[in-house]
Amino acid sequence: MIAGYIIAIFVLLGMSAFFSGSETALTAASRARMHQLEKEGDKRAEAVNKLIAKRENLIGAILLGNNLVNILASVLATSLFTALFGQGGLALALATAVMTVLVLVFAEVLPKTYAITRTDTMAMSVARPIGSFVFVASWIVNIIQFIVSTTLKILGLGDPDATPTAEEEIRGAIDLHASEGGVGAEDRLRLVGALDLKELTVEDVMIHRKNIKMLNADLDPRQLVMKALASPHTRLPLYRGEKEEIVGILHAKDLLRAAMAQGGDLSALDVDSILRKPWFVPETTPVQDQLDAFLQKRSHFALVVDEYGELQGLITLEDILEEIVGHIHDEHDVAVQGVRPQEDGSVNVDGWVPIRDLNRATGWNLPDEEAVTVAGLVIHEAQTIPEPGQSFVFHGYRFNILRRQRNQVTGLNISEIETA
Repeated sequence: MIAGYIIAIFVLLGMSAFFSGSETALTAASRARMHQLEKEGDKRAEAVNKLIAKRENLIGAILLGNNLVNILASVLATSLFTALFGQGGLALALATAVMTVLVLVFAEVLPKTYAITRTDTMAMSVARPIGSFVFVASWIVNIIQFIVSTTLKILGLGDPDATPTAEEEIRGAIDLHASEGGVGAEDRLRLVGALDLKELTVEDVMIHRKNIKMLNADLDPRQLVMKALASPHTRLPLYRGEKEEIVGILHAKDLLRAAMAQGGDLSALDVDSILRKPWFVPETTPVQDQLDAFLQKRSHFALVVDEYGELQGLITLEDILEEIVGHIHDEHDVAVQGVRPQEDGSVNVDGWVPIRDLNRATGWNLPDEEAVTVAGLVIHEAQTIPEPGQSFVFHGYRFNILRRQRNQVTGLNISEIETA
């Protein structure tokens, strides 16, 4: 009889270990990997996904089974020690001590440790037997869930927290793996940059109008050609009269074809005939929408205007891609201007430099919600247009004003403040 008690107790402990390990494996299994394996035809992954889809039923059934076998094992242990040592406090104390150790070590810590190191593999292994148990115990679980939900409502705790969106989960996973060293800094910037496209507008990534290289359409054709060839850009806006009056976009390839057709006689070149029609887009256009429009129209270049139709800047397909992959260099690029690291660890920055570009170049985390450029951030925080020599501290960084031209801050020195 005593041997029967011992065998029954260890069988129940084994069942408890199975339930505990299954709970850990199924709740910690990678949903993304299970989804991919299911698409590839893995039936075990499909079973895991069905269980995870109804997480409350899964947890309720496992807890029911686990508590049932633990309680039964404790009752049998009490009976066993009572038979060995007789009625009294000694038998009860021994039963409590022995079962606490056995349940904690062999039915909880050991199986959960094993499961957490082999999460996906174990989840697929236990999915079918656990699925059968969930089905059999579903009516009991439903009763338990009804009692729990009713109790929570009575206590005013019935409203669940907002479920995180898929994008929030992806961001969290990226940041977690980056902090653990599983994702490099550059890879993290690319992944987060792709997610950020939905939150940015064209205004956030455009080249400001003051930095646009334009050509006067009224120039002598030879001068126009020489200036176009000297430019590092293949697409150049042409204006007539005021710089706001863009009459067309000159493409280097179109210019070369026209020049070849004239046999090298640039004086007879009709520039107006080869200009491309400018494409104007609102500055409030979401970057994701602009990317889709570029791909749909098979165009790489657009001029940005405000609500009054005034030119604010330009945006290219490359500008959008750089938000994901970082600055793209080619053999005709001019070196990136505006950010100059100093020997003391600070950085000299031109006021027009976008905050996002500065963050990418330095690894800093300056906020860009209220301003696009570094100068705009300082003016927003200071609530004034600062003078050269003034110094400000915002967001853990020191901003020293170096230059100002009229109402524009044109040069700053920025350094990160070390915290104790």
